[in-house]
This record gives sequence, structure tokens and C-alpha cells, in this order.
Amino acid sequence: MTKPLIIGLTGSIGMGKSTVAAMFEAAGVPVFDADAEVRAMQGPGGELVPPIEAEFPGSTDETGVLREKLGAQVFGDPEALARLEAIVHPAVARRREAFLIEHFGAPFAVFDIPLLFEKDGQALVDRIVVVSAPAEVQRARVLARPGMTPEKFAHILGLQTPDAEKRERATYVIDTGQSLAETEDEVLTLIATLRSERMEGAGQK
Repeated sequence: MTKPLIIGLTGSIGMGKSTVAAMFEAAGVPVFDADAEVRAMQGPGGELVPPIEAEFPGSTDETGVLREKLGAQVFGDPEALARLEAIVHPAVARRREAFLIEHFGAPFAVFDIPLLFEKDGQALVDRIVVVSAPAEVQRARVLARPGMTPEKFAHILGLQTPDAEKRERATYVIDTGQSLAETEDEVLTLIATLRSERMEGAGQK
């Protein structure tokens, strides 16, 4: 058995990355969702709750980490954010390793990494899939979210690597500015391409 080919899945806010991740999963491809893992570890009884409470008193209760209270303690404070990341990142890395062990032998697996370029996650993956849509489609999707304002949207975009740069650095681009069925066709075509690539690689060994 060989280690799976690791596909990094990323995309800016409102581009439909979660939808595409679900399409990979529905097609039987193992998907590691780092954000979902963090939410689980910060939820009721989660392993990150005690160390976060110890470092940031008052930021948790019986429901787990209180995101707003924790956010207030780290927002705009790089040193506090670094302390939080020192708790969270190793735990995510352990979960990621366990995921890889569980799926060892699979031809490929997807790492869903929202900030892949922003956090230099390229070293973790073998191929990069960027989910993208036209700017006006992205804007309409994001501004339809509860509590979202044009100012918040502009701020988030300013923190993210521009979509054009992501597309340029991608191995593959999935277009979500079309119908769901067309996007799913693109995903299934990519899965078929990756499978044949892996089979050819195995045949050459």
C-alpha cells in the first residue's frame, strides 16, 4: 500500500469550497476538513477546551470554547494569537496524521484548507485544487450571509490571497460560477483524471 496523493482544496470566501468538498466526499474520496476538526475539538468535552481555558481564562464554558470571548482575547494581539495557534495547530496535525493512517492505501485524499496559500500549506499537499467563481457571483453569495456587510467582506478579501493569484498557482481550477450539475461534472472528471494518474504511476513502479 502507498501513501495517498494529497489534494489541497482551497478557495476564497464565497467561492463554494465547502460545496466542492462535499462533492468529493459524495464520490467516495476521503476529505479532511481542518476547520470541522477544530470545531469538534473546541466543542463540548473537546480536547482543546481545557488548554484554551488555562491559557485564556473565561473563554470557555460547558458548551466548549466561546468563540466571541476567545476572539476578544486574541483579536489584534499577535502574541496572544501565536499562543492560541501553539495549542490548536499541533492538535490538528495529530488529527491529520490519524486521518492519513486511516486512509493509507487510498489512491488520493483531499485536505480542505481554506487558508492554504495564506498559511503556506503548499508543503502539505501534492496537488492544489482552487475553487473559483466570477467576482460578482462571489460578492452576491457572501453579502447574502447573515450579519455580513460590504465592509466586512472587503476586510476579509484584503486578508486573503487574490483569486487570480490562487488560480495561477493551482494545479486544477474548479468553476462554481455555473450550475451545480456542471460543477459536479468537473469534480467527477478531475477524480477520474487523478485515478488514472495514480494507476499509471503504480504501473510504472
